[in-house]
Amino acid sequence: RRFSAVHPSNMINLKNLTIQKAHDALVRGDFTARELAQAYLDVIAQKNGDINAYLEVYGDVLAQADAAQKLVKKGGSVLAGIPIALKDNILIEGRRVGSASKILEGYVAPYDATAIAKLKEAGVVFLGRANMDEFAMGGSTENSAYGVTKNPLDPSRVAGGSSGGSIAAVAGDMALAALGSDTGGSVRQPASFCGVV
Repeated sequence: RRFSAVHPSNMINLKNLTIQKAHDALVRGDFTARELAQAYLDVIAQKNGDINAYLEVYGDVLAQADAAQKLVKKGGSVLAGIPIALKDNILIEGRRVGSASKILEGYVAPYDATAIAKLKEAGVVFLGRANMDEFAMGGSTENSAYGVTKNPLDPSRVAGGSSGGSIAAVAGDMALAALGSDTGGSVRQPASFCGVV
C-alpha cells in the first residue's frame, strides 16, 4: 500500500493549542519541537505579508527548536520548545531590536532582558520580532515606521497597540504565545481587540 506523505507540522491543530497542551504533546511525542516551530513558520509565511505582525522572523528558529527538543526529552520546563513572538522593544543579546523606529535601524542588543534570560533557560523558541507602535507610543500599531499591523480576525480593523504585532501573531496562529510590554494598556487593549488572553 502507498501512503501519502503528510508533514506532521500540517497535522498540528494550532487553533486550539495552549502552552500546556503543546507541552503534553511534546512530552508524548505527538510532534517534535521542530515540527511545532515549522507549523508556525508555515503560517507566518502564509499570513504575515497581509497582517504585518512580524518585522523579522529569526533565521535560526529550527535550530533553536532542535536544542529545545533535548530539554523536552530531559523533562524540562513546560515552556521548553514553545514558539513565541517578541515585541520589538525586548532585548535579546546579539539580535536586532528597534522599537519599530528607523532611528534604531540596525541596533543590536548588547545583553538579554531579564525575561529573555529566564525564557532562554526554560528552552523557549523565539520566532522573531513583532511590530509595535514606534517606541510604544500609540494604541493601534498604526504608528510603526514599518507599516500597520492589521487585526487577523478582520484585516479592515486595527490590531490595537502598542503591542499589536505580538497580539496579532497569537490571534493569527503565527505564535503560540508572545511577549509585549504594557504601561497604559499596550497588551490589554490589543488582546481585547484580537480576542486573546
